[in-house]
Amino acid sequence: MGSKVSSVTPAEAVPGAARPVLTRERIVRAAVELIERDGADALSMRGVAAELGVAVMSLYNHVPNKATLFEGVAEHVVAGIDLADDPDEPFTERARALVRAFRKVAHDYPRSMTVVFTHKIDTPVGLRPAERALALADAAGFDGETSVRIMRALMAYALGAQMREIGQAKALDYQPAVAESLSRLDPDEFPHVIAFAPDLARHDPETDFEFGLDMLIYALDALHKGLMERTELTERTD
Repeated sequence: MGSKVSSVTPAEAVPGAARPVLTRERIVRAAVELIERDGADALSMRGVAAELGVAVMSLYNHVPNKATLFEGVAEHVVAGIDLADDPDEPFTERARALVRAFRKVAHDYPRSMTVVFTHKIDTPVGLRPAERALALADAAGFDGETSVRIMRALMAYALGAQMREIGQAKALDYQPAVAESLSRLDPDEFPHVIAFAPDLARHDPETDFEFGLDMLIYALDALHKGLMERTELTERTD
């Protein structure tokens, strides 16, 4: 899927145009565009400088090293998550919307997501998705410990599902293994793998994602209903 990053073609490449001001934002956007086109392994200070049409040394006034540049890319991607929230919606639908918002930005920046997976974002931007998840769990009546666990479950599913889609979770990709070794499997030991091989060989990312999300949301709904029942019972006995 194509990236949502706008072209960063330098204005100095246009005859008579003024040289645009070099900023950290322009550098990061150029890095994102380079990654989306050529992959994360292609990212280098020299490559970004070439994207912008500037000298490599000029980048260091804004981004001190490659590690910081990667952190900027991760922050840029996470900042693109649509965290719009409707407090009037049921808790479960707000949770569902948050996970879907993460998936959308992952689809907008498929190659840059590998950077998000491997870099910590030590800025407020990196904590905003967590804050949203904690806030909706707290509003639903869960205590702090449970709210944190709900946040972790939502983020783990969003991250895990995306890793599966882009091929980073090899342990969950049974398609090649089944196709290559089916004839060598012992039917007595793997009767279900053999019987369900056609289904294992098929992969519909959208359907798989929504199915897993439904399971997670149903579990959260049951947890919430249990909380409400316990709260009601406590109020009756007080």
